[in-house]
Amino acid sequence: MEGITRAPKVFDALIPLIFLIVLLVLNIQIFGTDGLSGSNQIVLILSASIAALVAIFRLNYNWETLQDGIVKSISSAMSSILILFLIGALAGTWLLSGIVPAMIYYGLQVLNPTIFLFAACFVSAVVSVATGSSWTTVATVGVALLGIGKALGFEEGIIAGAIISGAYFGDKMSPLSDTTNLAPAMAGTDLFTHIRYMARTTVPSMTITLILFIVIGLNYETQGSVDDVKNISAVILERFNVSGWLFIVPIVVLVMIVKQVPAIPALLAGALLGGVFAVIFQPDIITLIAAEDASYAYQSFKAVMMSLYGEISIVTSNDIVNELLVTGGMAGMLNTIWLIVCAMVFGGIMEESGMLRVLAEAIIRKVHRVGSLIASTAATCVFFNITTSDQYLAILVPGRMYADVYKKRGLKPENLSRTLEDSATVTSVLVPWNTCGATQASVLGVATLTYAPYCFFNIISPFMTILFGYLKIGITYYEKEEELA
Repeated sequence: MEGITRAPKVFDALIPLIFLIVLLVLNIQIFGTDGLSGSNQIVLILSASIAALVAIFRLNYNWETLQDGIVKSISSAMSSILILFLIGALAGTWLLSGIVPAMIYYGLQVLNPTIFLFAACFVSAVVSVATGSSWTTVATVGVALLGIGKALGFEEGIIAGAIISGAYFGDKMSPLSDTTNLAPAMAGTDLFTHIRYMARTTVPSMTITLILFIVIGLNYETQGSVDDVKNISAVILERFNVSGWLFIVPIVVLVMIVKQVPAIPALLAGALLGGVFAVIFQPDIITLIAAEDASYAYQSFKAVMMSLYGEISIVTSNDIVNELLVTGGMAGMLNTIWLIVCAMVFGGIMEESGMLRVLAEAIIRKVHRVGSLIASTAATCVFFNITTSDQYLAILVPGRMYADVYKKRGLKPENLSRTLEDSATVTSVLVPWNTCGATQASVLGVATLTYAPYCFFNIISPFMTILFGYLKIGITYYEKEEELA
C-alpha cells in the first residue's frame, strides 16, 4: 500500500553494499591511487542510487523521505568539513612559517646509527605527526631512511616496517591527517576528543613497537654514515630560519587542546598564529611565495593568504625536501570533503531506509559483550580494507553501520572512532592490493608481504583495541542524562 514502508531484509541491504564493493574493486584496478581524485566518489553516488532504487521499489519509500535522510546525514558531517578546511589552512601557514620544517629538522637529529631502527620509526612518527600524511612521510624521509638503512646492512623489509610503523602512528595521531578527521566524523564525536581517547591504545602500541625495534636494532653491526639525512637537515637550515621559538605555535595549540577548547577555534588560532610567525621568522620564504617586487607588508599578506587557501611549494636544492615542502591549503582538502559528502549521501539513504540497521543487527545479534562488539567492528574494518581496497571506505562504511549500535549499548562515540582508526587506518598498508599497500610497496621498492611482518605498530594496533574492549579498559559510557539527550 502506498505510504506504508516495509522493513528491509538482509538481502535488500546487501544489494547496494555488494554493488559498492564490486564497483570499488573494479575502480581501484582501473584508476589505482587516482581513484581518490573523483572516481571513488562517483562509485559512492552510483551505489547511493542503487540503494535509493531498492528503498523506493522494494521498501516503498518516497524520494522526499530519502532526500531528508541525505540532508540530515550531510549536516552531521558539517563540523568535520569545517575542521578539514581549517586543517588545510593550518598546514599551509605551518609550512610557510617553518614550523613543519623545524619539526622535521629536529626529528632528524634523533637519528643514531647504533639504534637506527628505533630512530627510523621515531623520525617517521615525528614527520608524519607534523605533516599529517603517512604517504608523504614514506615518499620523502622514508626513502632516505631506507637507503641509509640498507647501507648500514639492515634488511629492507625491517627498515620499511620501521618507517611505515612510525608513519602510520603519525597518520593516526596528527590532527592534520584526513583519516584522523574521518573517523570521528563517522562516529559522531569531535576531533580532539577522538585524539585524546585514541592515545590510550596508540601510545602502548607504539611503545611496544619501539621496544621491539630497539631489541632488533641492537643485534645488528651498524656502520656507515648518515650523510643523506645530514644533507636534508642542511637544506632545511639553508632555506628556513629554524628556531625553537617556532614551537610556540604548536605548544599554544596543544595547550588549547588540553584545555578542551573546541577544535574549530583552536585550529583557526593555530593557522593564524602560523601566518604571524611566517611574517616574523621567514621573510625570504614570504618573498619567494609572493613572487612580486613590492613592500614586505604586501608580500606578507599575499603569501599568507596563498598558504591559507591554496597550494604552495618551496623549492630547494634537494629533490626529497622539495617533495616534503608542499601543501594544498584549504583547496587541498576538497577531494577528502567531496568523498565525505558522497559517503554521507550513500550512508544517508542506507540509514534512512533502515538498511544499515538491518546489517548491523545481523552482526550484533551474535555480539553480547563490549569486547565482542569492538572485535566485530575491527574485523569489519579489516574486511573492507581487503574487499574495497581503500582505507577511507574501511572507515566510512563501518562507521555508519555501527554508530547507532554503540549508542544503544550506552557507549560514547569515541569508542567507535578509536576502533575505526585502530583497525581501518593502520591495516590498509598490509594489504597488497589496497591503495595504501600498493603505494608504499611501489615507493619503497619493497614488496608488501616483505615489509608487512615488521610493521609491528600496524599489526599490534587492532589487537590492542580489541584487548582493551574485552578487559573494559578505557571504555567510556554515556551518563543517564546524556543518553536521554
